[in-house]
Amino acid sequence: MPGAPTCEGGHTQPAPSSFDLLSAMRTARASSAGTALDAAPAEPAPNYARPVQRAQSARPQLHISGFDPRAAGGRQALKMTLRGMPEGCAPGLVLQLQSDLIPNGASQQSFVRASGGEWRPVFAEFSSRGKEHGQYQISIELTSRHAGLATRKWVCTFVILVPRPDATLTEIHRIFLSTHKNVRVMADDAAIARVSAPDGHSVDIDVTARNAGIAQLDLGASAGKVDLSFPTIAWDEDLIEIDMPQGPAVHPHPSRAASLVNAAPEAGTQRQVRLFALDECVLGRFELVDPEANLLLTHYTPDGQDTNGLTRRLSGRHAVIRRAGAGFEIEDVSRYGILLDGVWPGKHKPTTLRLGMRIELTASIKGIVVLTVSAIMPHGVILHRLDHGASAECYYLLMPETHPGYPLKAYPATPQAAALPILLHRDGGFWHLDQVTGKETALAPATPLDKLSRIARPSRFASDPYPEHWIIRTHATDLYETVAAGALSTA
Repeated sequence: MPGAPTCEGGHTQPAPSSFDLLSAMRTARASSAGTALDAAPAEPAPNYARPVQRAQSARPQLHISGFDPRAAGGRQALKMTLRGMPEGCAPGLVLQLQSDLIPNGASQQSFVRASGGEWRPVFAEFSSRGKEHGQYQISIELTSRHAGLATRKWVCTFVILVPRPDATLTEIHRIFLSTHKNVRVMADDAAIARVSAPDGHSVDIDVTARNAGIAQLDLGASAGKVDLSFPTIAWDEDLIEIDMPQGPAVHPHPSRAASLVNAAPEAGTQRQVRLFALDECVLGRFELVDPEANLLLTHYTPDGQDTNGLTRRLSGRHAVIRRAGAGFEIEDVSRYGILLDGVWPGKHKPTTLRLGMRIELTASIKGIVVLTVSAIMPHGVILHRLDHGASAECYYLLMPETHPGYPLKAYPATPQAAALPILLHRDGGFWHLDQVTGKETALAPATPLDKLSRIARPSRFASDPYPEHWIIRTHATDLYETVAAGALSTA
C-alpha cells in the first residue's frame, strides 16, 4: 500500500519519494467522499484555449543559440528568439543583420508572433569557409512599425569567433569567454558525447555545459578511442532601444498629392511622375479653376498638350479608381463613357483592374486619353499613357497610410513600371522604399533624390501634382475670386 514500510510478504520497501507521497494523497482524497478534503473548493480546470505565457524578462533580449565554432565546413545556422519584448510593439518586427560573414554583407528577415503570443524564432545562415580567423561583428537592428503605432527601434551587436583550423576546444572556449564575460554560456539541445567501451559496446552520455563550464570526461586509458562532440553555445544579448515612442509620427512634408519632376527625361522615362494617396481617385478633365477630379487629364497631340479641343470631351468626373478586396477596380461615372480593352463596361458598373488593361477615355471618340495598367502593387496601382502623352506623365495611385511590407512580395508589373521606384504613403506623406536595404526616405522638396534607387536623374520632388500649372492656376483662382466678389457687390 502507498506509504507502507513493508509489503504483505514482510519485505522492506524503499522509502517513498515526494512524488509517491503526493500520488498517495491524491488517491486517498479521491476515494474518501464526504471528508473535509472534499469540502475544499475544487481546483479549476486548466484552460487550454490559450497557451500559458512565461513571465517576461525585465528588459528585451535577443537569445542566440546554435553557435558551433568548429561546425563542419564552416557553415553556421544561428537561432534567434526574442524575450521580454514590450506588449505595445507591432505583431511583426523587421530584423536587419549586417556582418562581413553574411552574404552580400546584409540580410533582412521578420519576427512574427504566433497565435499564442510568443515570437517565432528566426534563423540566420552563413559560412566562415575561406574567412580569416578572428572575431567578426554581427549588428542587429530590430524595427517595430505598424499602422496606428509609433515606430520603435532596438539595436545590439555581438561577436562571432572564426577559429583557426587547428585550434583546440580549450582555446576556442577561452577566446569565446574573453569576448563574452558578462553573458551566460550554455549548451543547447543536450550535446551528446559518444564513446567506445572496451568490450565494443557504445555508450551514450548526455553532456550539458552551463555557465561557461566545459564538461571533462575521464574514461581511463583502457577506454580506447573517444569521439566527443563539442556542444553549441548560446547567450543573451540586451536589446537597446534607440527610437523611443514620442507620440504619433509626423511626416516632415505632409501631402496627399505630389509629383517627381525630371528636368531632362531620357527615352522611356516621363517628365512628370504624379503621385496620389487617396481612398478613391477621381479621373477627369483638366480645369484651371475648381477641378472636379484628382487626376486631371488632357489630350496630347504630336505637337504637345492641348487643354482645349478634344480635352473638352472629357467629363469633369469621368472615372473612379478605388480599392476592391485584394485588388483595385475602376468605375465609369462619365457622360461620354470609357472603354476597357475595347469594351464599354457600362455606367456605374465597377470592373476589376488587370495588368495590361487598356483604358480609353472616351467611348465615343477614341484617342483622347489612352492609359494602361502597368503595375498592380499591394498598396496601389501604376498607370502609364499609351498616347502622345506617354513621355509626359505617368501616375501612382496609392492607398493612404498603407505600407506594402518588407521584403516586398513580387507583384505583377510591366518592364516599364518595374524600373520605377517603390513609393508609399505613411504618416501623412510620401516615402521612398529601397528594395535592397529596406531603408525608407521621406520625400520633401529639400530631399536629395540623386542617391535614391530607381529615381531618374536629375529629378526633384514637388509638393503639387501639377507644378507646371501651379502659377497659372494660382492667378486664375485669384482672378476668379475677384470677379466673383465684384459680381456679389454689384448684385
